[in-house]
Amino acid sequence: MSVWIGVDLGTQSVRAMAVTDGGEVLGAASRPLTSHRDGPRHEQDPEEWWRQLAAATREALRDVPPERIRGVAVAATSGTILLTGPDGAPLTPGLMYDDRRAAAEVARIDSVGAAVWQRLGYQRMQANWALPKLLWLLPDAPPGARLAHQNDFVNRRLVGREVATDLSNALKTGVDLIEERWPYEVFDELGVPAEALPDVVRPGTTLGTVCAEAAASTGIPLGTPVIAGTTDGCAAQLGAGAMTPGSWNSVMGTTLVLKGVTRELIHDPLGVVYSHRAPDGSWLPGGASSTGAGVLTREFAGHDLDALSAQAAARFGPTATGGATEPVVTYPLVSRGERFPFVAPEAEGFTLGRPADDVERYVAILRGAAFVERLCFDYLDLLGAPADGEIVLTGGATRSAYWTQLRADVLGRPVTLRENAEPALGMAVLAAGDKGDAAGMIRTRAVVDPAGPRMDETYLRFVTELEGRGWLPASAADHARERTAP
Repeated sequence: MSVWIGVDLGTQSVRAMAVTDGGEVLGAASRPLTSHRDGPRHEQDPEEWWRQLAAATREALRDVPPERIRGVAVAATSGTILLTGPDGAPLTPGLMYDDRRAAAEVARIDSVGAAVWQRLGYQRMQANWALPKLLWLLPDAPPGARLAHQNDFVNRRLVGREVATDLSNALKTGVDLIEERWPYEVFDELGVPAEALPDVVRPGTTLGTVCAEAAASTGIPLGTPVIAGTTDGCAAQLGAGAMTPGSWNSVMGTTLVLKGVTRELIHDPLGVVYSHRAPDGSWLPGGASSTGAGVLTREFAGHDLDALSAQAAARFGPTATGGATEPVVTYPLVSRGERFPFVAPEAEGFTLGRPADDVERYVAILRGAAFVERLCFDYLDLLGAPADGEIVLTGGATRSAYWTQLRADVLGRPVTLRENAEPALGMAVLAAGDKGDAAGMIRTRAVVDPAGPRMDETYLRFVTELEGRGWLPASAADHARERTAP
């Protein structure tokens, strides 16, 4: 059985995984990465990316027969870039996905590229995106400096020569995802030299093969195909198996992230939903909320969350008879400001009702997160995005059986849980492509059907509160009401 290698270059670590066509993990390993933060600055050492990737792959492949290895793909954090010399050596540190020192460049970029950004559906750039960082770096760059995204840097080391970048990582650098090329007319006006830009290809394209030097460092056999990867978010979506039109991956971790699949590009007038390009040419729309399980870490530090979840199920689960007459609900913002399903920099968390104790306070947060998730799907429906396929839940929240059931109940839809949905698995799936068995590599742990009420009345009270505070547009609130009506 063939073996595929997936690598995830994250913020805190690099993770490597060797997976068979049947989804068996033959080896996995991770190594830490070091960040350097100071206010808006967030940098990492690109050489450390390579050293730790090599160490992780060597360990992951220790017991894997080399003759079975068929390909490798690398995911990386979205918007992380550096400048390299013509030989691929780093000229700058890696400016990470949330480095915001280039904020002053955004207004000019949005003015010059407005027509392109609107046609691509995301309307405007953000301060932490890659193109502002590139403009910020170029004035001090020596002649011949070249742009490299995080995974471009390590892919070049793997192949031993210059490589193309993938459309997924190039999205935040302003690549035209429709025409699948750089918008040179915009870049010329911004002062970005064409020779500083790599070629662009779709994720899943073969970039080359592992060279002798990389094989000695990483343990990946000489000649193994190196496949163009994606951002870490798209990699997680691949690992979750949400890759057919109408299917969605809902990730409830510190914050909530939704990513789905559509045949046509979705245009969002608010710019909160933007789309990557899938390997097959379809589109991967998504959005990231500022709500999520991070509120539990803040509000219940030192508490046993598993115990709270068990008590919540006993008192408020589908078969329970307890609970308040008017359910309490909290809008669980992890930090000030909301990004999806609406834009409201001034938004703050709130609670409707008064929790009687810690259990009810805990349940109110979980309800609020489930309502935001439902509102995200209502907003996506307003934009014309199909959501009639499988909904796959991933992220830390799935460890709570009560929360998972609550989310199924509030959505009124079955939800699927996978055995493994790591970005590294997604890269193994991408590396396999049509040469492997993607469906066989993704294993389902459980399907949870709705068992309780959708709580429509409480949900609409929540929607009305968001609208009344001036955060949720009336069009989105009205559409949520229409979809809730019997």
